[in-house]
Amino acid sequence: MLARIKKNDTVMVIAGKEHGKIGKVLRVIPEENRAVVERMNVVKRHAKPRGPQSPGGIIEKEAPIHLSNLMPMCERCNAPVRVGTRILQDGNKGRFCRRCNELLDK
Repeated sequence: MLARIKKNDTVMVIAGKEHGKIGKVLRVIPEENRAVVERMNVVKRHAKPRGPQSPGGIIEKEAPIHLSNLMPMCERCNAPVRVGTRILQDGNKGRFCRRCNELLDK
């Protein structure tokens, strides 16, 4: 199966409190259909001190966002786009922009 969103993709959030913001995907969690996007959906967690290296306190970190709330950005269109798949000349599958037919996988 070919993923619609991959690590290091630039995506736009299309629903939720971060609606309309653009960020880079740091990690994809395929089992949960979620992705962690840089500086999006930031939550606060309380951490206990674990020695001199980690003093504890309130830590801010990114929480995962459901993949249905993200749309990949096309560099050529500079807009959020739907993604299609096609078989390339070398026989592998590749993702492409449905708006301008530009390949998203370089």
